[in-house]
Amino acid sequence: MTKDIHGLMKPALLLVDDNEEILEFLEHELDEKYTVIKALNGRLAFELLKEEAIQLVICDVMMPVMDGFELCKLIKTNFDYSHIPVILLTARNTLQSKIEGLELGADAYIEKPFSPEYLQVQIANLLANRAKIKEYFASSPLVHIKSMAYSKADELFLERLNEAIYANLEDTDLDVEKLAQLVNMSRPTLYRKIKSISDLSPNELVNITRLKKATELLLEGQYKIYEVAEMVGYGSQTNFGRNFFKQFGMTPTDYLAITNKRPR
Repeated sequence: MTKDIHGLMKPALLLVDDNEEILEFLEHELDEKYTVIKALNGRLAFELLKEEAIQLVICDVMMPVMDGFELCKLIKTNFDYSHIPVILLTARNTLQSKIEGLELGADAYIEKPFSPEYLQVQIANLLANRAKIKEYFASSPLVHIKSMAYSKADELFLERLNEAIYANLEDTDLDVEKLAQLVNMSRPTLYRKIKSISDLSPNELVNITRLKKATELLLEGQYKIYEVAEMVGYGSQTNFGRNFFKQFGMTPTDYLAITNKRPR
């Protein structure tokens, strides 16, 4: 990503079309808000995904070498890229082609000719919705980690990750190195995947998962707060309370008071 005039990071978009004039047109429309990277076919685009931190792909369907459907399928079934939203552009406006694109995991399907303003809104909405989902997971005590999954591959990965953390909650030294070993992944790959899905570092995700498990234990009503703190890997109740407040905006005591007032 590059920075805009205010010093803010601009999301990186990958534009894929075999028509260079269309690529130039789209780049002109989008480069004020986004970092634009271009490719003339699906195969070149897939290679670029290995080199660039792409936030969203906009892809024509009809292309030589590798078409948009093939690229979309590759992205959505590949562990490293399955979280990336894909917008398909096509002159094929049949219902069957739309169904095919959506079945392959496309996040939006836009018919040509289209309004640049409409495309801008689709891009902004997809990126904003992803950001809201990430924020909702991080700030809501009982929202499951799977809520951030964008594909079946992501869902399976997040389930495996959650199980590994839950099985080692009492390990106060659980960090990205140990977590990578537990899920049988390299440290860089694990870090990159967690960051791309959640905007969190592995250590931040471990901490949030501890706190979410703590809310479940607190709601059971069988344990004291200090006992819950120990059960989820905190060395002290004070540190636990501080982290709980920082993450959820309330103390464990306040959380219990609020939930106990709710009708069962």
